[in-house]
Amino acid sequence: MTGRPTDLTRRAALRAGALAALAVPLAACGPGYDESPDPLQPLLAAAEADAAAARALAKGENADAAGQLADARAAHAAALKSEVDRLNRPRTSSSAPPAPAALGEMKERLATARKQAEDLVGGLPRYRAGLVAAVAAGCAALQRTAPALGPGEDAPAPAPAAGAVPAEAVDPLQTALAAEHAAVWVYGLVSAFLPGDFGDAEKAGAAEHAVRRDVLQTMLAASGATPVAPEAAYVPKKPVTDATSASLVVATAEADCANAWLAVVNHTDDAGLRTTALHALVAASRRGTPWRSEAGEKPAAIAIPGQAS
Repeated sequence: MTGRPTDLTRRAALRAGALAALAVPLAACGPGYDESPDPLQPLLAAAEADAAAARALAKGENADAAGQLADARAAHAAALKSEVDRLNRPRTSSSAPPAPAALGEMKERLATARKQAEDLVGGLPRYRAGLVAAVAAGCAALQRTAPALGPGEDAPAPAPAAGAVPAEAVDPLQTALAAEHAAVWVYGLVSAFLPGDFGDAEKAGAAEHAVRRDVLQTMLAASGATPVAPEAAYVPKKPVTDATSASLVVATAEADCANAWLAVVNHTDDAGLRTTALHALVAASRRGTPWRSEAGEKPAAIAIPGQAS
């Protein structure tokens, strides 16, 4: 008689384990599970294919640009895969595009990936919208790393988002305004240290940041907030003494703007405001790339702009 309770306990444990195993797939198909394909899957497949194709090109001509492209697209793939795996929605099958014979053949693929990502940002949940916006900005930045890949299209001219600013976006917009104030000041600072052939880039950057600053002030004031004022002066992390250090401080200001604008995407569900922030994020990422290159920073293009490193 001493063995029977043990046998019963063992049978009960086996029965409970079998029921638990059956419960997993049943729960996966229960309420709340989305059986539609993951919209991030095409972005992931493209990033993986681009990384592999660029890696093969990194052994020949334009090796540095191809290597940067491979590393950046691999970073995009890793970030996207983590999010796709997290939700574990149905996968779609896709065939990899033909392997390119030269870096220039990656140009259209990069532009397509950027457009696909930009088109998704407005309708995604916040935590996904920010990731996809950063991937789009990364592709846009890569378009400026080599003539064969770009130059790519600049972001549209800034304009105030329609309607009132959502309350949860006010603080992120104030942070973006502070970053734009600083960028305007930085462009004024470096003009004394840059040779004449930098003049057009310096003037264009200063002008666009001034426009974005004005747009933000208008948006915040229209929503009843008092726009944050500029500081009297800003202290760069490193002294500006020549063209290289001047390029670095500009690149840093552009990265700060990218960080701030990505935070706006992460803090609103408003599609119009997200679009405004996405365009500003893309613009800062594209402008920052040649400045990073001039400063000797590697890689020249930040793979996932606005994301904490």
